[in-house]
Amino acid sequence: MERKNRKRKAFTLVELLVVVLIITMLAAFVAPRMFSGIGKTKADLSRAKMAIIENALARFYIDCERYPDDSEELEVLVLPPSDMEEGKWNGPYLKRSDLLDLWKNPYIYIAEGEYNPGSFDLVSLGADAMEGGEGDDEDIINE
Repeated sequence: MERKNRKRKAFTLVELLVVVLIITMLAAFVAPRMFSGIGKTKADLSRAKMAIIENALARFYIDCERYPDDSEELEVLVLPPSDMEEGKWNGPYLKRSDLLDLWKNPYIYIAEGEYNPGSFDLVSLGADAMEGGEGDDEDIINE
């Protein structure tokens, strides 16, 4: 008889489902707003990494009295070129991981700049790793 007189202190299945439904609806509205800025942040950080690479290229230029050519690419910032005079190359100027954008794609180095005539270009192809695109897929080019 004592069992019947005790009040139950647990949630019913319906109450639990209602709570789960409310939490799911809140997450559906909040999550897109929280994650919408991630692509722009990656693009901004890729531009910042480009500035670091430009700085390393400037130090390479001071030491070696030239910029890398298209065949050497950015690899000369990590390993010395085979034809370099002894004592000129004072690298490594960067870590190998610094040569990758935030999408883990290598930056493209163009010795004779198409976008920066008289200088070099650094290009990140964005999230899709293909030329062109919009939004997160848009190419990022040094200024």
